[in-house]
Amino acid sequence: MLRYVYGRDLHKYADLAHSMFCDRADQFKIRLGWDVHVNALGEERDQYDELDPLYMIWELPDGSHGGSMRFLPTTGRVMVNEVFLDLCDGVPICSPLIWECTRFCLSRRSQGKVGSALMLGSLEIMRTFGIPHYTAVFYQHTARAFRNLGFGPEIVSTDGQKRNPICMGYWEYTEETYLNVAAKAGIAPELSQLWFDRSFGGAGTAVPLALTA
Repeated sequence: MLRYVYGRDLHKYADLAHSMFCDRADQFKIRLGWDVHVNALGEERDQYDELDPLYMIWELPDGSHGGSMRFLPTTGRVMVNEVFLDLCDGVPICSPLIWECTRFCLSRRSQGKVGSALMLGSLEIMRTFGIPHYTAVFYQHTARAFRNLGFGPEIVSTDGQKRNPICMGYWEYTEETYLNVAAKAGIAPELSQLWFDRSFGGAGTAVPLALTA
């Protein structure tokens, strides 16, 4: 199932959060070889985890992390503006209608359609909060993977100097995409909405980060 948890509430799901940060260390440090910090607990955390982001987490039957993404509104501090501003032609992205998504992570333990479920969850956030666009920085081959999962970005800039180019792009919400990804994930839209509502204590109680930043 999918859980949506603000950073300030991760302590309520301590084991789930710990396994998420450990899986991030495994994916980004071990498998991809990124220069990221891993703490004494084996967790990969960065400065943006301190900004009370919204996490979307696929919880496995044993209560551990199966996959996740992290979201922040571009009205506040975001990676694309502070680390990759050159990909924006030096112009920061700042809009309540655009959120940044980062740290797409899949656990080695995840099976089946977890990737598509995460895509559906990201669309559920857009649909319920009325957020028309995401932005992110990603590898070119990752964009193809997102398209295969049913929700691919429009690439607007590329650092062509690298063997595996880094790109910046946008995702746009459409109802057609939402329904198509739900079908691909094998999750009924009604169930997706139920998971979202339960994460916030019931329908209509979730407050978008764009309105609280």
